[in-house]
Amino acid sequence: MYLNKVFLYGNLTRDPELKALPSGSNVVNFGLATNRTYKDKSGAKQEATEFHNIVAFGRTAEVIAQYVKKGRPIFVEGRITTRSWEGKEDGKKQYRTEIIVENFQFGADAKGGAPSAGSDQSASHEQPAPSEGEAIKYPDEEINPEDIPF
Repeated sequence: MYLNKVFLYGNLTRDPELKALPSGSNVVNFGLATNRTYKDKSGAKQEATEFHNIVAFGRTAEVIAQYVKKGRPIFVEGRITTRSWEGKEDGKKQYRTEIIVENFQFGADAKGGAPSAGSDQSASHEQPAPSEGEAIKYPDEEINPEDIPF
């Protein structure tokens, strides 16, 4: 079995560009910058930035274009692909490596707090975690496996 899976968390380098395909489906393109911090041979701290081309289709493309803007963080899960074409002017073969989005999450707000507007709403339905002084309260009765609906 082979695996082509990419996980990236970074900031948008440009506003998402939403377009419609001839089929009517939407596609969005944007750039994503990721940073890596490391120590060089002399022990000095260094930082390297990588730039990625990101593409999303369908409803995912619409949501990204609506809620995410340049400079905002985003977590992207997808697959890497490289496409090629003949250059219009010189006929040389051109290449572009892209990440095709399969799933994404909005990143944390610039203030370091809550996720940005339009983020995944499932977290709002969870109960808050107990504080350090509180113990988790479990039911007194035993759970019967036949009561589980699946």
